[in-house]
Amino acid sequence: MLISGKHVVVTGGANGIGRALCLRFHAEGARAVTVADVEIDRALEVAAEVKGLAIEVDCAVGRSVESMIEQAEKQNGPIDLFCANAGIFTPGGEELDFADWEQTLNINVIAHVHAARVLVPRMLARGGGYWLSTASAAGLLSQIGSAPYAVSKHAAVAFAEWLSITYGDRGLKVSCLCPQGVRTRMLLGDDGERESFLRGGSISVEEVAEAVVRSLDAEQFLILPHPEVLEYFRRKATDYDRWIRGMRRLQASTEPAERK
Repeated sequence: MLISGKHVVVTGGANGIGRALCLRFHAEGARAVTVADVEIDRALEVAAEVKGLAIEVDCAVGRSVESMIEQAEKQNGPIDLFCANAGIFTPGGEELDFADWEQTLNINVIAHVHAARVLVPRMLARGGGYWLSTASAAGLLSQIGSAPYAVSKHAAVAFAEWLSITYGDRGLKVSCLCPQGVRTRMLLGDDGERESFLRGGSISVEEVAEAVVRSLDAEQFLILPHPEVLEYFRRKATDYDRWIRGMRRLQASTEPAERK
């Protein structure tokens, strides 16, 4: 899929990977870019940069997602590419309040379901469309320090797979973006000083956007800005027990000395 002349919607478009995607799609000649985000002031700034439309949306709420899609199509016509990109990271495990689990699952995967319920039938009726899910390498591997993130990103990959399997022969093209460390607020924190074992091999949001554009052009399902993730995924499939032992060692190496 070439972006030129297309109407693109990006959720979580106000910051990080979402903002980089909006800027790159505009540079690629998109007919319209809709920047959808809960941070409407920041979304308006990005929309001004790309001469696009900003829409406030709470991706955890189905009615809000549906309303955003209606507004985008009313203003800019049918959506050619929908980027389900909004996401949150919640540290912790089984001890977390269920409200934290629910919010993470709602934003990281159920929001994709809300959008698909509205958009997929329309895309199929028009003869096709393109769906891009932003998941994570955590959706193929796992996430040290956050059970909700690991679970929700696995689910996001699974839903993207299901969409492609179910509707791929009817014109719906699907890609799933699974980056590892990316230099965003989620990885580095608001002040840019947060320590993470992913920081050393992290890449810029612009590099992620470049990988997305290349992969959309080639219509590849799995988009891996970090090529090494594919090798990790192969190792996991080849010897699951060995891979889990390796992940335990990695987790131990990231723990504070007083907890070891």
